[in-house]
Amino acid sequence: MSARRDVFQAIADPNRRAIISLLAEKPMHLNGIAEQFDISRPAISQHIKLLEECGLVRVSKIGRERYCQIEASQLKEVAEWVSVFKKLWDKRLDKLEAFLKEVK
Repeated sequence: MSARRDVFQAIADPNRRAIISLLAEKPMHLNGIAEQFDISRPAISQHIKLLEECGLVRVSKIGRERYCQIEASQLKEVAEWVSVFKKLWDKRLDKLEAFLKEVK
């Protein structure tokens, strides 16, 4: 396995975000994931490989199939980063609400 990639790189692509959403519902095999997209099976495999390198997906081989399972704990870094901006927007929206009440 190559050096671990950045989790933000994984979520930068809409197809990878969609794969993460699918796997958040249940583990799936690669063909099941590929059936959900209009891109090639090799392209899905490349997305899965990157997600695995980022630690967001664990791939297990069972028989001839490769099953993918989400490792959601890796998204904690993203949640922590986003929370800073959520607090900022909450403050701004609170100020807007107060201003709108004053204007009425």
